[in-house]
Amino acid sequence: MTRSKMLLSAVLAAACGTAVAAPDSYTIDSSHTYPSFKAAHIGGISFWRGKINQSSGAVTLDRAAKTGTIDILMDMTSIDFGFEKMNEHARKDDIFDVAKYPTATYKSTKLVFTGDAITAVEGNLTLHGVTKPVTLTVNQFKCIPHPFFKREVCGADATAVIDRTDFGVSYGVGKAIPDGKVTLDIQVEALKDEAAGPT
Repeated sequence: MTRSKMLLSAVLAAACGTAVAAPDSYTIDSSHTYPSFKAAHIGGISFWRGKINQSSGAVTLDRAAKTGTIDILMDMTSIDFGFEKMNEHARKDDIFDVAKYPTATYKSTKLVFTGDAITAVEGNLTLHGVTKPVTLTVNQFKCIPHPFFKREVCGADATAVIDRTDFGVSYGVGKAIPDGKVTLDIQVEALKDEAAGPT
């Protein structure tokens, strides 16, 4: 074999090896994932706190390339303030109108890494039928072997501040409530998918 053919073979082998490598995929553990929020109550004298009880989604991570995706679906019918009358009102058409908009989604456009850890996520939040860019600050990101499932599990704690009026959720703002600012606090865990067996 000539030197040029050997070089070409080496390049092709390297390219094939690169092509075979794929990002790791994870499925959101809905029993340990709770998007929660804090918003001002009457006159800002206190704050409502609540969470979304049902969410699902998927994550991919390519640590070598420092890329990945996050795709989350939140069931807005499961909104929970810890006060049933408020839950019922929040679901009505003058607030979240869950009959028309039963879900909210967050889809990443970019994962920001510092070393091997995700420190921010840029993406789009769709809420109440409106899509706006929202950047999450990731305060903690950690992956460990799951003690029960014997697979990798990753967890993160993320925060962001949004204005709900940007999404058409304006109930009470400018009247009993000073502004539409809502602080999001999101805890998420995702379990690595099992590798497919031989076909």
